[in-house]
Amino acid sequence: MAKKFLDKDFLLESKPAQKLYHEYAAPMPIFDYHCHIPPSDILSDRQFKNLTEIWLGGDHYKWRAMRACGVDERFITGDAPDEDKFAAWAGVVPRIVRNPLYHWTHLELQRVFGVNELLNPDTAGEIYSHCTALLGKKEYSARSLIRKFKVEALCTTDDPSSTLEEHRQIRESGFETIVAPAFRPDRALEGHLPEKFNPWLDRLAELAEVKIDSFGRFIECLWKRHQFFHDNGCRLSDYGIETCYASDWTSEEVETSFAILRSGRALSGEPLLRFRSAVLYELLSMDASQGWTQQLHLGALRNNNSRMLTKLGPDTGYDAMGDFEQGRPLVRLLDRLERTGKLAKTIVYSLNPRDNDMIPSILGCFQDGSAPGKMQMGSAWWFTDTKDGMTRQIEALSSVGVLSGFVGMLTDSRSLLSYPRHEYFRRILCNIIGGDVERGEIPEDYALLGGMVRDICWNNAKEYFRLHSA
Repeated sequence: MAKKFLDKDFLLESKPAQKLYHEYAAPMPIFDYHCHIPPSDILSDRQFKNLTEIWLGGDHYKWRAMRACGVDERFITGDAPDEDKFAAWAGVVPRIVRNPLYHWTHLELQRVFGVNELLNPDTAGEIYSHCTALLGKKEYSARSLIRKFKVEALCTTDDPSSTLEEHRQIRESGFETIVAPAFRPDRALEGHLPEKFNPWLDRLAELAEVKIDSFGRFIECLWKRHQFFHDNGCRLSDYGIETCYASDWTSEEVETSFAILRSGRALSGEPLLRFRSAVLYELLSMDASQGWTQQLHLGALRNNNSRMLTKLGPDTGYDAMGDFEQGRPLVRLLDRLERTGKLAKTIVYSLNPRDNDMIPSILGCFQDGSAPGKMQMGSAWWFTDTKDGMTRQIEALSSVGVLSGFVGMLTDSRSLLSYPRHEYFRRILCNIIGGDVERGEIPEDYALLGGMVRDICWNNAKEYFRLHSA
């Protein structure tokens, strides 16, 4: 007899898995250490006007699926009425069975709005009206949703040019969830884009009160912004890079490249790689000096459709997995930092699952006993935060690293409705461990295994990031 879809034991295929999830994983709070929720939404305690606004706005996962199913762009990012956009999404949902979006969609409808019906064209109108009406209530404001999912800490993603004024006001408002910034200096590495790099750096120079007339002054400016973030509760950095930049450079070479860039000319080839390598090393050294955790998100091949980039801009659903070399550059970078005593706690994520076993094998070379799990294999993310992707990441970390020290899941989302992804991860984690118990591969010791599950869901992240003492 077939199981009911999305019942209480969804994804839990054994009695031990069910016990681990319901008794140990489900009650734990959430530590969302990497997300893209706008701090302004939390500060204002935003009320969303309808389901389309909170659920489809900015969600390039859904946009990609809609395009693949033949939906016109007007109903995705265009000027169609919100209810029509939702109807277009509802028409797509029955066609994406086996895509994780099918699970996420119905998990979010159930967990947030109490909707148990399947979303399709026949149910779209009723679901839209029901959820939109709920969103008008105070219990569905931004802060209320964060409370609903027991989110005790979250980290936004913030450019060094941010004033962090919204974070300051959130802290002063007495909101019980820790809302901390994360330092995301990707633009500092954009030596190939002087038209973006130079205005950004001018803004940074103004904030840091530094006259930037050399590479050295550029690094001084970044250091001042780094310190400013630290003073405002930041304890994490994040780098969205194709691969680790780890070439050798000289001071003269990077000074020359910086002058070229400031004159408005783009860097390319080896000069660009040397410039990026020098900047990345300096930034990661700052992280170590402040006792931060640095996150390296590797492998995204971005902005692949140039026509749509021009039309819609970045982060609109036109990125993909890349096949960049990762192993040797990662080793060179970590070794350089370790040799100079500047290797901070590090989380490495790869967007390409071919790297799953390689990454923890490399990170094991740089564990130094100073902290449990100092070098972390990051959770499955973006194209891999699927049932299969999470399973493969957990299996690789278990086989080559230490699963019990894992800091667990993140949302990597702009949507306040994405917190059921933590539940999705926890169910998959418990199913894997419970399956091992069922097969007699590990002992049926719930004090041991339940404690391990609780650690991965919350305790490890709390201890690792130490935002509670920021």
